[in-house]
Formats: sequence, C-alpha cells, structure tokens
Amino acid sequence: MSSSESTVRTRPNLKWRVVDIAVASAIGVASAFIYWVAALLYTPIGGPLEVLLPGLSGLMNGLWLFAGPLAAVIVRKPGAAIYAEVVAAVLEALVGNQWGGAETFLIGLVQGIGAELVFLFVAYRVWNALTLTLSGVVSAIACWGYTFVTHLQGFDMTGAYGMWYLVATVISGALVAGALMWYLYIGIAKTGALNAFTSGRQVRGMGR
Repeated sequence: MSSSESTVRTRPNLKWRVVDIAVASAIGVASAFIYWVAALLYTPIGGPLEVLLPGLSGLMNGLWLFAGPLAAVIVRKPGAAIYAEVVAAVLEALVGNQWGGAETFLIGLVQGIGAELVFLFVAYRVWNALTLTLSGVVSAIACWGYTFVTHLQGFDMTGAYGMWYLVATVISGALVAGALMWYLYIGIAKTGALNAFTSGRQVRGMGR
C-alpha cells in the first residue's frame, strides 16, 4: 500500500461542512438497512453459534458496529462516529427489530461513543488501519459492556458466557467494523467518490 493508505497524520479541520453532514447521514442510512437485515438474521445464525459455544453469537455484533468507524475515517470530524452510529440505530429502531426503540438507540449511542474515543485519543490526527481497527475493538467492548450491565443477556459478564461473548464481540468488531471498513474506505476513495474530503484526496495522491 502507498503511504496514504497505511498511515496518515494530519492537522485536523474540526469544522463540519454541509457535505460532511450529508455523507455521515448517508453512511448512517445505508448502515441502518444492514443493521436491520442483521437483526433478522440474528436468531437463525446466532442460535446455532450459541449451540456450538455459548457466547459465540458475539461474532455477529460487528454487523452493528461499522457505521461509526467508517464515517469517522471518511469525514474526519469530531462526533462523526457517534452521529453515524446513532442515525443507523434510530432508523433501525423505526423500521423495527426485536430489541425495541429505546434499547436500540441507547446501545447505538454507546457503540458510537466507543468508536469515537480512539480518534479523540489521537486528537483526530492519525488515520490508518490500526486506529480504525482499534475503533472497532473499543466499540465492541462498549457493546459488550452495555449488553451485560443492562442484563440484556441475563448472564454474568465475568462468567464463562460473558468472557466468550466478549472475545467473540471484540474479534467481530476488529475484523468487520475495523479492518474491513478500512479497506472499504480505500476502495471507495480510489473511485474518486471522496474527492471532496481530505481522506479521499490523500488516497488518490491529490494532496490535502
């Protein structure tokens, strides 16, 4: 990969533009549809995973975590991860799922905050596969913590189920919400669709 695809450290422009809001919203809307489909598949796929090993259904959780990291790496504005994840959660709740509107919104907010923390920690200056993967991981930990603190699973978070659920969720967050979103972002940027963003111009070697 070129240097623009491996590690980018930039002085952040923290002011949101109309195009930033539009693209972050579009990511949230598109993600909401995938979240809704994932909710439909949770029982038929998660059930057999639970039979195989209790807690293994956490491997599906990355399917609800990717909006935040993807929006953050493209838009690169404070709050982008939270915004996209909340938009996706609200729309998923409006369409309808088995968890209800309030729980869907709250866990989406928590997951978005988790994804945002990594970029806040590096002051919105470091954009690479590692930071995006860590964003997916922290979002996954936030998802796991919220799930058990609110007793949604009915299991002890420090017990065997809780630990396996944590491991599975973190793996899913790292791979789906982190690494996969990095390569998706690179692929989109190479088409020229992100030329209005620093993130897109850097990948295509067009400068800042």
